[in-house]
Amino acid sequence: MNTIEQNKHIQETISGERNRLLGFIRQRMPSLPDAEDVLQEVFYELVEMYRLTKPIDQTVAWMFTVARNKINDFYRRKKVDALEEITASINDDEGLSLFDILPDSSSQDPMMQETILEALSEALEELPTHQRLVFELHELEDKSFKEISEITGAKVNVLIAEKRQAILFLRDKLRYLYEDLFE
Repeated sequence: MNTIEQNKHIQETISGERNRLLGFIRQRMPSLPDAEDVLQEVFYELVEMYRLTKPIDQTVAWMFTVARNKINDFYRRKKVDALEEITASINDDEGLSLFDILPDSSSQDPMMQETILEALSEALEELPTHQRLVFELHELEDKSFKEISEITGAKVNVLIAEKRQAILFLRDKLRYLYEDLFE
């Protein structure tokens, strides 16, 4: 098939299958703009396959397979993006870092450091075991959630939720200390 025939075949395929393929994609996507983006990606892949002169025997079946794969990719990206957003919220300025409410320990006298560490240790003892473990591994041993997941066998999103609960509890429990010592 020469280039002119290829272009004609691509145009006929796209115009003939556009509505059916868009309907297929639309049923599986949260919005029309997202579905149209996936449709464009499928058509791009089709053009690329022809441009690279890789013949496609069953073009329509191939396009539906590519569409299904692109839809799966879309949801995988959404899941990763959501997880990154949750992780970022734990570490941002308004996030859930316990050490945001505690001052830099290098500028404290030893007695004040001991008071803070003792209060933190007591508060940690009140946490459920799994929350305490996640908190200690992430904040004190500087392990990533992925590393903690490998150690504990728990999913990363579960670990993030457990750390969030631990931080909220510890912030509340230690707020008096911050207010008494530093205000």
